[in-house]
Amino acid sequence: MTPRHDPRLKGFASDNYAGVHPEILQAIAEANGGHQISYGDDVYTEALQDVFRRHFGDQARAWPVFNGTAANVISLRAMTAHWEAVICPETAHINTDEGGAPEVAGGIKLLTVPTPDGKLTPELIDRQAWGFGDVHRAQPKVVSLSNTTELGTVYTPDEIAAICAHAHERGLLVHLDGSRLTNAAAALDVPLRALTTDAGVDVLSFGGTKIGLLYGEAVVVLNPEAAAGIDYIRKTFMQLSSKMRFVSAQFEALLSGDLWLRNARQANAMGRRLAEAVRDLPGVEVPRAVEANAVFAVLPADVTQRLQKRFRFYTWNEATGEVRWMCAWDTTEADVDAFAAAVAEELGVQTP
Repeated sequence: MTPRHDPRLKGFASDNYAGVHPEILQAIAEANGGHQISYGDDVYTEALQDVFRRHFGDQARAWPVFNGTAANVISLRAMTAHWEAVICPETAHINTDEGGAPEVAGGIKLLTVPTPDGKLTPELIDRQAWGFGDVHRAQPKVVSLSNTTELGTVYTPDEIAAICAHAHERGLLVHLDGSRLTNAAAALDVPLRALTTDAGVDVLSFGGTKIGLLYGEAVVVLNPEAAAGIDYIRKTFMQLSSKMRFVSAQFEALLSGDLWLRNARQANAMGRRLAEAVRDLPGVEVPRAVEANAVFAVLPADVTQRLQKRFRFYTWNEATGEVRWMCAWDTTEADVDAFAAAVAEELGVQTP
């Protein structure tokens, strides 16, 4: 087949734009021969459970799905009854970027909380954790947080543990959207379980696509009493893959060694490099701390428009001129330096 794009070109719009890591492609190829039982009864999906248990504890069990929206909606649907609700930040992906899937497909009420940095705290949770027993109010049942957050910030293990303890005291469960959990763990140099199982998280949506997989995410139940009927919910929500071995083989390649950590460290390092390269350019403001692989910057609107014709990236806030630049597992120093030089050029800044 004739290539339809220039593989040398990189953007900074999303880590989803990156291709598939060669070790993941190799795992898919190795799983491809012959026949295997379909719908998750294959040897790769069976082996995958041991891989997840090594990272998340003996009680962990993973359900591979196709995408992150499904992982979140299936997790939350399994954790709530139809009259119950989910507390989350206003900026949460489930609230802003799922196309209404939690409400439309899942029938789940979201109770949102404004946050200054995308992170919940016990005090912020209490702004929505009320009305228990009031028939007129959707009953709070789950607290959902993201790590990393949509604003690029990272929860520490202690912060998550405080949230989980506070939530559990009030009879609430905790869900973690971990589409970039690997980046958070790499940024803090802690094991994956330190930010999940050990901190008290009940159910995890674990991301794969952003960290080098071709496709696939996983619902990981850490507390077996927190989620019921996921086998059936996954099928009802059209996420039961017939050839599941190819999703599971990817996760095994990602998690059986240190590939997840290598990829996350590379993306994070390039985020830091980009922030340092543009931070002192006149006309650029970096208003948020760069804690993982996301860089937020404020640029003049005309500079943004010209730059977007050369590199793909998203405008985060039209009113303020804030944009978001994401680095991926395959972003290189040369990619960052070329982009930073383009920013300077569009600003009319002379660089050495």
